[in-house]
Amino acid sequence: MKKKYLIFGATGSIGSSLAKQLYNDKLDCHLIGRNEDELKKISKKLYYTYSVCDVLKLDFINNLKKDLNETEILGIAYCIGSIDIKPFKLTKSSDFVSSYVLNLVAVTEILRTFQDSLKSNKGSIVLFSTVAAKKGFANHSIISSAKAAIEGLTVALAAELAPNIRINCIAPSLTKSKIASSVIRNSTIEQSIANMHPLKRIGEGIDSANLANFLLKETSSWITGQIIAVDGGRSSIS
Repeated sequence: MKKKYLIFGATGSIGSSLAKQLYNDKLDCHLIGRNEDELKKISKKLYYTYSVCDVLKLDFINNLKKDLNETEILGIAYCIGSIDIKPFKLTKSSDFVSSYVLNLVAVTEILRTFQDSLKSNKGSIVLFSTVAAKKGFANHSIISSAKAAIEGLTVALAAELAPNIRINCIAPSLTKSKIASSVIRNSTIEQSIANMHPLKRIGEGIDSANLANFLLKETSSWITGQIIAVDGGRSSIS
């Protein structure tokens, strides 16, 4: 029976960087994302299997289970997120619901489905929050509340699933990615945002992938229930 790590959001900047690192470590992965063309490119390069999957669809988990039939799960990285930024006055209830489904509800469905396999393999789970869950930013009410829920889920499940499953959460600041392109519209804006960070740059996918890689593997076997910032110092010393 094959044993694999699952990477959700495998075509994003963090997910794709993590996939490359696990490949270099000679570990097997199954990639999950919405864009089949991008998944095919990564899969062909790294010799990984993949599933085209939209976690906003009600039946997504059933289709994924079929693709992973007789596969043991060693770990899960849920590298999916969103950037929902608007003044609170302009938000709608549907904005909060869709953000919660994408960032939180889909995760619970995934973890329930693969909990037994993770338990038998002493597996590790890595989730993603944001610096904005703890540090207040204007116009971030949608994403901040959804990601704060992820942090709450992390510590709750770390307690409930120990000692057989570890779960940790990475909280990045703004990272260069496709979904961040609406924020980082030009070099002037990029430099302005970079200057808000003590380390004077915007994050790259590999910055968070480095930590996710560590947390997924046995090298971090005494770490669970942690919310770890990868944010250029913005949450603590800016």
